Amino acid sequence: MPTEEGYRFYAQGVLERQEPRPARFPLDLTAMRSEVEDALQSTTEMLSQVTRLLALVSAPKLETASVRHVEVLLLQPAVVMVVTITSNGGVAKKLITFAEPVDPGLAGWANEYLNERLAGVGIGSHVLRTRIEDPGLSGRERDFLDALRPALADLALPSTQSLYVGGAASLLDDVRADELEACRRLLSVLEKRAAVLELMTESFDVRRPYVRIGLDHPGLHAVALVGATYGLPTRTLGSIGLLGPVRMDYDKAVRTVRAAAYELSRLVEAAYEEA
Repeated sequence: MPTEEGYRFYAQGVLERQEPRPARFPLDLTAMRSEVEDALQSTTEMLSQVTRLLALVSAPKLETASVRHVEVLLLQPAVVMVVTITSNGGVAKKLITFAEPVDPGLAGWANEYLNERLAGVGIGSHVLRTRIEDPGLSGRERDFLDALRPALADLALPSTQSLYVGGAASLLDDVRADELEACRRLLSVLEKRAAVLELMTESFDVRRPYVRIGLDHPGLHAVALVGATYGLPTRTLGSIGLLGPVRMDYDKAVRTVRAAAYELSRLVEAAYEEA
């Protein structure tokens, strides 16, 4: 039976033999350009189907995105909803109640003004909070925008990363008896979202596929992780990982995560450019 060191040696050889261009990923993400969250979920499901391993994809944090569109909706005479759509497909909603009825014309003006001033502005940027200021505004316009500021302030708050998981239900289907306990512990770790994200981000700065055999985490010494990061040319936005027994098919796993990372990078580049 191969040793853990033997698996490491083999996996390193797989990484060194990769073709210059990633293989084709069996999922067309181009139709999901405006719905990054759907693309991440679909990618996770496809990864688990192709490899029969536990697939994980971490989403970009909200503050790494930019504003794509703002909608100011007058729901009731004195109730306004501000809907913000971001470049990564996220949607944020905020209800704001006024003491008196809102002029529909003022709400319509705010809708146009906010889109003109905020489209393309990074959510994590301090510019977002100052971009709506204009000394040429009337007192009435300024007061109305000030009332809408909480919707923008919420966007600028630090957010946690979403984690998409696929293949958990079938993880135990093909394991051997001596791997059963390790896989059960892996499933229990999945319940601790922070621990899983920590596993995913340990190699976050690596710009190429990586393999970790014998994870440095309680109960996961018999588990391997094959991963890759995706994002923009100048910034990593998320990570893709396959978790399973150390005897996994490393060649297939590496090729699959590399192909998925390439396609997701293309997707987010297009989505962020369109914002």
